[in-house]
Amino acid sequence: MRRETSLAGRIFDAFNYACLTLFALVTVLPFVNIVASSFASEQEVLSREFILFPTDFSLDAYRYIFSTNTLLRSLLVTVYITIMGTFINIVCTSIMAYPLSRKDMIGRRWVMGMVLFTMLFGGGLIPNYLLVKQLGMLNSLWSVMIPGAIGAFALIIIKNFFQQMPEGIEESAKIDGCNDLAILFRIVLPLSMPVIATFSLFFAVGHWNTFMSAVIYINDSAKWPIQVLLRSIVIMSNSQFGDMGSVTDGENMVIPPETVKMAVITVATVPILLVYPFLQKHFAKGVLLGSVKG
Repeated sequence: MRRETSLAGRIFDAFNYACLTLFALVTVLPFVNIVASSFASEQEVLSREFILFPTDFSLDAYRYIFSTNTLLRSLLVTVYITIMGTFINIVCTSIMAYPLSRKDMIGRRWVMGMVLFTMLFGGGLIPNYLLVKQLGMLNSLWSVMIPGAIGAFALIIIKNFFQQMPEGIEESAKIDGCNDLAILFRIVLPLSMPVIATFSLFFAVGHWNTFMSAVIYINDSAKWPIQVLLRSIVIMSNSQFGDMGSVTDGENMVIPPETVKMAVITVATVPILLVYPFLQKHFAKGVLLGSVKG
């Protein structure tokens, strides 16, 4: 039976919808402007400050950034870091979270105390750099994936999720001859897909946006992820073309540096946005289920 809503309640709902719509527009419109500007022509970009839909459609900026294999190579590096780094995060965090979820584990509270300590205190930039250097990972892609293999916050949430599973499932598996690793990978993880999918997306977005660690640990430009390349393009366009006001490609095509930057930002952002619709339904369920118990 549908409950009647009072006039005050309807006014309050309308106010909430209006505020949420306004906040959504404030969030979405800047990105729409970036995408639209990347497809606009030189004259339109220089004459209009804010573009929601280009009236003079042009692909010159995309032809320019894809004229060499630099951007494509950087995208492939970022895709590799995202896939491999997310896999490492999920595997390492799950392997550590599972034994910590077992109440019969000796020293469980002591280990959890050390995990919580890392959320409050860190070694700092220089100790981390020296550690990566001693491990021989400088100027390699492992330097942006291994140091953050286990996230403390994700570990706590996943551990709490594992604790909520009925103990009878594990006992039945042991009777059938499964060891702890088999129980984890064949039973526990398949039943934990909501929280696994949620943190997979968190980890993937973090790896896709890798910037500072790549700047610090990687000197080879061939191994730069897309965010570092984007910074280089912005710096080059502001310095080299600041006085000229435009970029000229191999065919003497004049392209505003702002259009080039917008195109690179679009290429760097759209791929990771396409992942959201597939995992969005797991967000609330995964985080809430994992945070019920401490």
